[in-house]
Amino acid sequence: MIRSFLTVSTGTLSSRLLGFVRDSVIAALLGAGPVADAFLAAFQLMNVVRRLLSEGGLNAALVPAWLKVRDSDGEAAARAFAGRVLGTVSAAVIAAALVLGVLMPFVIAAIAPGFVGRETLQFAVDDARLMLPYLAFAGPVTVMMGLLNAQGRFALTAFSPLLFNIALIAVMIVLLARQHDPAQAARVVAATIGIAGFLQLSMLVLRGGMVASPLRVSFDEEMRGFLSRAVPGMVASSAPQWLMVAGAVIASGAPSAVSWLYFANRLLELPLGIVGVTMGTVLVPEMTRAVRGGDRVAIAHAESRGLELAVGLAFPATLGLIVLSEPIVRLLFEHGAFTAEDTAATARVLIWLILALPAHVLVKALSPAFFAREDTMTPLLATLKAVVVAIAGAFLLGRLFGADGIAAGIALGAWSNALSLLRNGAASFGFSIDADGRRRLPRILAAALAMGAVLWLAARALPAGAHGLVQAIALLALIAAGIATYGLFLQLFGVTGWRAAVNAIRQKRAA
Repeated sequence: MIRSFLTVSTGTLSSRLLGFVRDSVIAALLGAGPVADAFLAAFQLMNVVRRLLSEGGLNAALVPAWLKVRDSDGEAAARAFAGRVLGTVSAAVIAAALVLGVLMPFVIAAIAPGFVGRETLQFAVDDARLMLPYLAFAGPVTVMMGLLNAQGRFALTAFSPLLFNIALIAVMIVLLARQHDPAQAARVVAATIGIAGFLQLSMLVLRGGMVASPLRVSFDEEMRGFLSRAVPGMVASSAPQWLMVAGAVIASGAPSAVSWLYFANRLLELPLGIVGVTMGTVLVPEMTRAVRGGDRVAIAHAESRGLELAVGLAFPATLGLIVLSEPIVRLLFEHGAFTAEDTAATARVLIWLILALPAHVLVKALSPAFFAREDTMTPLLATLKAVVVAIAGAFLLGRLFGADGIAAGIALGAWSNALSLLRNGAASFGFSIDADGRRRLPRILAAALAMGAVLWLAARALPAGAHGLVQAIALLALIAAGIATYGLFLQLFGVTGWRAAVNAIRQKRAA
């Protein structure tokens, strides 16, 4: 599992780093005013729909169903089942995109009520409609990725999203090099999103081969049963995005708050993408095989290693982003129209928002135990409860503390989700942590805390007011030192050593 995890996390890291470049260019292009708020609200809507389908969501239902058909009826039946899923999901997504296009003014007003009565509303509606063609490609892309993941072909699915960011970055660099009207630039970038989706689908089709044939649209009993499991799983797997939408509903009434939340959330999504997305992609197939085989040892191994990886990467990332919040935001986003005041506000929001990271990753580690048992309703109900908690918390705390309070409300919603899954899982089937996990988890936490303390002391030596190349070199050196220090503490505390890590990476997943 470690080898598969590394493959997916490397691809996700590459995509997230390109995403930072993309968002840095967006900040320079649009700043943090009404045009940026409108574009980012529309983009957030597309991200929710995209991640509703992808990032482990469809895997929750597709992987167990596809493996069940393949094991019982053979490869040909599995391809036919995949063809029906691909055709049906694609048709449903295209129909949904058409309906969204017609109802877009009402949709934007619902997710950003603060835009109503301002020109920002029309900006957001125009941008969102231009982005809609992307959804026609998101459906088949997600099914293709799920099928390839079920076959253990993680590399192609991990690296194909790079094309999405490359296309957007190329277009925005051209816009930056020319005199541009911000509203017109936002519309051009919005229209480019559909082209980026087409590039990603083309890569999967050309390199993935015939994993689904023949293509058919079907709503028979088997497909209805599959969709009844898939839809709750997709909603539950997109919990971080739903919580951000809940926060944006409240933030839309305050100027620039949507932009500050968006850029802070982008920093949260780097570790969440590396750990959380990978957990959903790799752990679901591993857990499904273990549960279907009734192998308690394999179940405990998958749950323990997943929890160790989640805690071991999410907790130090949380501490590091809290300590380095302002210099990281300044380096990435303070360019062009994005001001020093925007940097300070975004950094404050990030400190509160990043408290949700351990909870989000814990949800990603716990959910596969439900998905492998074809229970997608429990995670769905936990997610819906979390959204209610986030909206209530963001409303109450936002009135007291502004955008910072909204971010704190989102974090409360995330922890509500994680605690609900812990309680329900323990009551339903119990979580199994093996002896190695019980030994290593406290030591991982201790190593992360020690790293955080060292990083906090070292951060005080950052050159005050540094910008440009000096700032980048000093910050990157500090981050590298923090990673090395964490690795050293892991070795000193007996969690793992370099030799053990290399052996785990080299070990191939059993077929």
